[in-house]
Amino acid sequence: MQGGRALRASDRLLAAPTVAEAVESLVRAWRQVRVELLVPLLRGAVVMCVVLSVIVLAEKVFLGVVSSVVKVLRRRPSRLYRCDPVVEDKEAGSASFPMVLVQIPMYNEKEVYQLSIGAACRLTWPADRLIVQVLDDSTDAIVKELVRKECDKWGKKGINIKYETRKDREGYKAGNLKEGMRHGYVQGCEFVAMFDADFQPAPDFLLKTVPFLVHNPRLALVQTRWEFVNANDCLLTRMQEMSMDYHFKVEQEAGSSLCNFFGYNGTAGVWRRQAIDESGGWEDRTTAEDMDLALRAGLLGWQFVYVGSIKVKSELPSTLKAYRSQQHRWSCGPALLFKKMFWGIIAAKKVSVWKKIYMTYDFFIARRIISTFFTSFFFSVLLPMNVFFPEVQIPLWELIFIPAAITLLSSVGTPRSIHLIVLWFLFENVMALHRLKATMIGFLEAGRANEWIVTQKLGNVHKLKSIVRVTKSCRFKDRFHCLELLIGGLLLISACYDYLYRDDSFYIFVLPQSIMYFAIGFEFMGVSVSS
Repeated sequence: MQGGRALRASDRLLAAPTVAEAVESLVRAWRQVRVELLVPLLRGAVVMCVVLSVIVLAEKVFLGVVSSVVKVLRRRPSRLYRCDPVVEDKEAGSASFPMVLVQIPMYNEKEVYQLSIGAACRLTWPADRLIVQVLDDSTDAIVKELVRKECDKWGKKGINIKYETRKDREGYKAGNLKEGMRHGYVQGCEFVAMFDADFQPAPDFLLKTVPFLVHNPRLALVQTRWEFVNANDCLLTRMQEMSMDYHFKVEQEAGSSLCNFFGYNGTAGVWRRQAIDESGGWEDRTTAEDMDLALRAGLLGWQFVYVGSIKVKSELPSTLKAYRSQQHRWSCGPALLFKKMFWGIIAAKKVSVWKKIYMTYDFFIARRIISTFFTSFFFSVLLPMNVFFPEVQIPLWELIFIPAAITLLSSVGTPRSIHLIVLWFLFENVMALHRLKATMIGFLEAGRANEWIVTQKLGNVHKLKSIVRVTKSCRFKDRFHCLELLIGGLLLISACYDYLYRDDSFYIFVLPQSIMYFAIGFEFMGVSVSS
């Protein structure tokens, strides 16, 4: 009996697979999955990225050509639209000037409230034809008192300034502006100029912008360019300046020239109040309330003009935390707005088919969705994965020439920073991941879809105390961004693998990107204070 048991046990041992056989079986299974599934998927991803990159490049070339033609032919707004200065009539006196409302929405803006209020009150315009409206949503009692006293100070100097508050922050900036438009004295104003709390218009701002609206009744908006007082503070602000200059010098100018439409920037612009009222006023359904209003006005047939020669001083976010919050809002809001307005754009009857195509394809799909997805996926996912799959080949022109062309076309707005173009390219690739995440949150209307965090300003960044306070307020754990660190680690592993086991020099492209991911993941960018 014992011999029979031993024989059966021996048979079971012989039947059971050895460790080597199990490992070999797993290796065969992996090879099969690799050959039959992963390699075809990656090849498909390469083809997809080729198509997307061509779309992005075509959009950049198209906008670049339009803006270049505008400059070569000198099709300046002052030549396309009548903009004779508004002059005082001898009989009517100052009544010949239209009533203008200047709105300054703010929220706990201790560092900059004096700059914006002072600049608005120094605007050259008849005092009896100008109303400065400070819309203070501050929750800090000390800040509210400071803002109120500043308004009182200018009121004693003869400025018609209104200090307005409300019970809560419902609707955030859109709700604040909407509430401000409900006051009785606003009904007598023909035009509305808007400035965020860190913007400082020159005294002649209204003299240069309002005539466009006075002499051209179908114009709803005059948008001016932003000029940055702190662009040289750190690498983070230099990177932002390059992106913003392209936006204003190419995107806004092209949209204004092509079909008299572009996205309102939310500040440094003058609106015709009739256009705001006809469009339904301010909406708080997304965090892109400025773009929302512009889109609704554009679909009613109103025209916009961008005047790049008029510049308004403003401030760029100096801390990475503030910049990330701003970019989340600027990516999430348009995505949600596109979702809500798509069929409204298609069904609009007062605009041409060309304008509808521009709004849907160029303004939203190519510029904000395809470009963001391609940049994030190609450089942060496909490229490092390709290191482990030598069977998948990325064409050299797709790897080098198209990205180089896109980068050069996107950086033409800031010639003085051309030496930073490689760093800017790496920086934008990392931020594309952040923007893609925000875009998906907007489309899905997830938890942070309507999150509104006011971009923190420092005012005069040379004031050391302000910088120390902002830097110290950031908790240590908040300086770690897990997604960026995870992608940075993946890129580093793929770069090391490529250097050790392959001879195609892919690590030259992957390693610098990994370093930039770690720099942003650990917040090694932005203002800093030496000991």
